[in-house]
Amino acid sequence: MQQDAQGHPISTDSPQAARAFDHVIEGFLRYRFDTSQRQKALLAADAEFGLAKALQAAFLLLGYKQAFIPMARDALASAARLTERATPREQAHVAALSAWAEGETGRALAVWEQILAEHPRDILAFRLHHFTAFWQGAPERMLASVEGVLPRWGKELPGYGSVLACRSFANEECGNYTIAEAAGRDAIALDPGDLWAAHAVAHVLEMQGRRSEGIAWIQSLEPHWEGGNNIMHHLWWHRAMYHLEQRDFDAVLALYDTRFRKLDSPVTQAQPDLYIDVQNAASMLFRLSLHGVPAGARWEELADKAEARIGDTLSAFTLPHWMMALCGAGRWDAAERMLAALRDAARANAGGNAALVAHYALPVSEAVLRHARGDFAGAVAAMRPALQGMYRLGGSHAQQDVLEQLFLHSAVKAGLAGDARMLLERVAGRHPVPPERRIGYVEAARGIAH
Repeated sequence: MQQDAQGHPISTDSPQAARAFDHVIEGFLRYRFDTSQRQKALLAADAEFGLAKALQAAFLLLGYKQAFIPMARDALASAARLTERATPREQAHVAALSAWAEGETGRALAVWEQILAEHPRDILAFRLHHFTAFWQGAPERMLASVEGVLPRWGKELPGYGSVLACRSFANEECGNYTIAEAAGRDAIALDPGDLWAAHAVAHVLEMQGRRSEGIAWIQSLEPHWEGGNNIMHHLWWHRAMYHLEQRDFDAVLALYDTRFRKLDSPVTQAQPDLYIDVQNAASMLFRLSLHGVPAGARWEELADKAEARIGDTLSAFTLPHWMMALCGAGRWDAAERMLAALRDAARANAGGNAALVAHYALPVSEAVLRHARGDFAGAVAAMRPALQGMYRLGGSHAQQDVLEQLFLHSAVKAGLAGDARMLLERVAGRHPVPPERRIGYVEAARGIAH
């Protein structure tokens, strides 16, 4: 039996497979584009290594795509067989991923938390928990996890920078900006190419309205991003968000075309409909549309992908973004079909992802469609019941902001001053930068004030 880089026993007798496993984990933590190739090399080194097979399933599940679920389940069936005599920790990993594959995300989070209680240096359990808690709208669980394991970590351990990066992001999402910025900058000092740490600090700068600093932060780190994956796109989206706040719309569109939605990029071509890339693109075009900036043909390629994904509801937060694409391209029949598919998904069962679709993704997506058709009062009525729990769709404060702007713009257009005031009060209570200093809110804030 070998050990991983953090000292845990792993059920392979191959030193080559053990090092290959560490290489895959390092690629996962650092958002390397070649991580899938590293995974293939790992399986080639030991095809009977059960945790390696479970890791294959994890990468499929991380894609939040319905077409990947049968493959993930097949991989997990093999992993379960191959870990029958493995360590309890490895068996628990298979159990957590199996729960996730069945849509029982809460159970998966609980299993990872149990793993971390017993093995606080299990960086795979830690990082999967961090990711999944985020997309379940549970930043408090992200924070509890990282603060719980941190005392058992140190600079001498591989993966420590990733723990700091996650500490940064968890604290940012919980509003602890001083701790968040310090942890993120400490992670960058260890590794200037740490994309998650760069991302976490970018969020702090966004939330504090430090736009010029944000642009400079991202520009200073870009030379270290060679070999990165789609998280680079999200970082360029953040840079575009700073430019948007400065009303530099030309810079925003240039970043759209040459950075975060560059269609001929190998990273984009590898996963052209990846959920985070779609969120970046659709939310930015929607924001621009609110300021009269035309998208040209940009909506069309997103709408093509949206039509192909009708009925796939795994990523609840992405669903309103797919609807933005369909409406932006004027594909009204497809938009209606998407709503029908969401209603079907909402009736699938009483819990899990179906509940998120029913209570939040469906009404918000309906609001997107009504807004696009000029039925602004209808958009407000559809979305109003979802506002208080909308955070459960996942996504950061910066990402959820586009949905709040949708509601506010609809309320203003409908002449619903009470709803507009409520939304402004809501964002003023959650965002350190007052609405009067934010591009999507300033006009409504001034109007309500008078």
